[in-house]
Amino acid sequence: MTGPALKILLPLAVAIAAIMAWEIAVRAMAVPVYVLPPPSAIWAALVTDHASLFHSLWITLRVTLEAFALALVSGFLIAVLFSRSRLIELTFAPYAVALQATPVVAIAPLISIWVGEAHPELALLILAWIVAVFPVLTSATVGLRSADPNLIDLFRLHGAGPLQRLWRLELPSALPQILSGMKVSGSLALIGAVVAEFAAGSGAATGLAWRIIESGNRLQIPRMFAAIALLCALGIAIYLLLSLLEHRCLRQWHASAKAKEG
Repeated sequence: MTGPALKILLPLAVAIAAIMAWEIAVRAMAVPVYVLPPPSAIWAALVTDHASLFHSLWITLRVTLEAFALALVSGFLIAVLFSRSRLIELTFAPYAVALQATPVVAIAPLISIWVGEAHPELALLILAWIVAVFPVLTSATVGLRSADPNLIDLFRLHGAGPLQRLWRLELPSALPQILSGMKVSGSLALIGAVVAEFAAGSGAATGLAWRIIESGNRLQIPRMFAAIALLCALGIAIYLLLSLLEHRCLRQWHASAKAKEG
């Protein structure tokens, strides 16, 4: 059996065994459903309420993707400025760190007031962006500065402008760090969207976090677990897709590096 197959089958086998043990233990000990529902009850809730749950999944996914895209673009542009000017970095980097270190739940009410109650998804987007932008910013800044100084001098010697150096030298050199930051940022965008909805959401922005709150208030615990399961599946899917992108891009990156050396 090949390595890639084992990477899929082994976690899958552990998950199936854990679900079976969970089902047997809950039924054997007669645990009330409102305390810990069995997986069969969670599946039944997912099937019964699939329309509302998957609609909420789409809302959470949309906010996550928008926040991730915004974090990717803005983080990279700010990283370019930081890598170009040490003075700009020394001036503004502390504010980026302070923004990242501030808990989202602390500023969520303020953001909600600023954007207004009529735009709940905009508040979620801003809060998720705040959580997701820092990994892209830091990894891209480090990566852009990792270009070989000798190659930078060579580009300057041949009259290459700043944009040419950025596109043809610094960006390719920074690719591993940027991809690594993207993988972290994608997961944090989902976490930020969920936490933001817990802190600032309302019935007008019915993402999965709101479904969890609603189900808990109504003691619909199987439905709550179904929403949590969808969040876990979404997080795993985002991580796997970004890992696949990283693997494919870095494979080409290493291949082109070897070709240049040859």
